[in-house]
Amino acid sequence: MTTAEQPRTVLECFPAGHPCGSWPADAYAATQRAQGTDARVVMDLITDQFLVVTGTATRYLPFEQEPTR
Repeated sequence: MTTAEQPRTVLECFPAGHPCGSWPADAYAATQRAQGTDARVVMDLITDQFLVVTGTATRYLPFEQEPTR
C-alpha cells in the first residue's frame, strides 16, 4: 500500500550541527505559526538539516516565466 505525499514548501533550513540543536528551527516554526502559517520542523537526513515546512505548496514562477497580462 502506497500513500501519496502531500506537497510541502520548505520555508527555511537550519544546520543540524548548530550548537543549540533544533532550537533555531523550532523558534522559527513557532513564529510562523503565530503568524497563521501551519509550520513544523522535520529532519532531512540526506542534507543533515532541520527544515521548517508547511503543508501547503506554493507556486513559484521564476522571473523568466512571469505570467503575461
